[in-house]
Amino acid sequence: MENYNEWLALATTLKLAAITTIILLIIGTPLAWYLSKINNRFKVLIEAIVALPLVLPPTVLGFYLLILFSPANPTGKFFKDLTGSSLAFSFTGILIGSVIYSLPFVVQPLQKAFEQLGDNLAEAGAMLGAGPIDRFFNIVVPMTKASFITAASLGFAHTVGEFGVVLMIGGNIPGETRVLSIALFDHVEALNYSTAHWLAGSLLIGSVVLLALIYLLNYRSEKAVTIRAN
Repeated sequence: MENYNEWLALATTLKLAAITTIILLIIGTPLAWYLSKINNRFKVLIEAIVALPLVLPPTVLGFYLLILFSPANPTGKFFKDLTGSSLAFSFTGILIGSVIYSLPFVVQPLQKAFEQLGDNLAEAGAMLGAGPIDRFFNIVVPMTKASFITAASLGFAHTVGEFGVVLMIGGNIPGETRVLSIALFDHVEALNYSTAHWLAGSLLIGSVVLLALIYLLNYRSEKAVTIRAN
């Protein structure tokens, strides 16, 4: 039964990380593009809000989201009236929390890449008759492919390692909100160090492999750009 619960936690973790990464790319890409193009007094404020999860303790963010998701709050009540289920202590709740908590890990690499790319290539595409969407997907995306890979990988990895936000919002419900980090905490608390070592080691090795792949892909992408430039 214990092994089954750990595999269930792994499945929940991968499901949460995958869906979170997809949502982050969908909403993070236009946000990063917008931030890379504007230059007014509101830009700093928006960047600060996006980067807030980097400095805000996860439990603080989780606490306020838990209050927001509560059926006693208008937001939580509206969701419950609409769907018949509560946002608090649900997979949907931890998904929303994960998207907010991992947002800067996707937005910042993309924003930096868009800023470094500049407008020359897009303007050349416009002169050739390409529309805004066509220019973005056929010029900007291929030229910043490495940054998209980095952003997606960081968003995925950061979600896998979440603990405080998920615990505050979702609790510890097997098959629903119990992820690997919470399972690890459970085993440490129960002094079951053999299983805790196995889970911690798996997360450590997975993180190292993922980061190594990111650096390898970035290295190959930069090398390819240098070769084309020469």
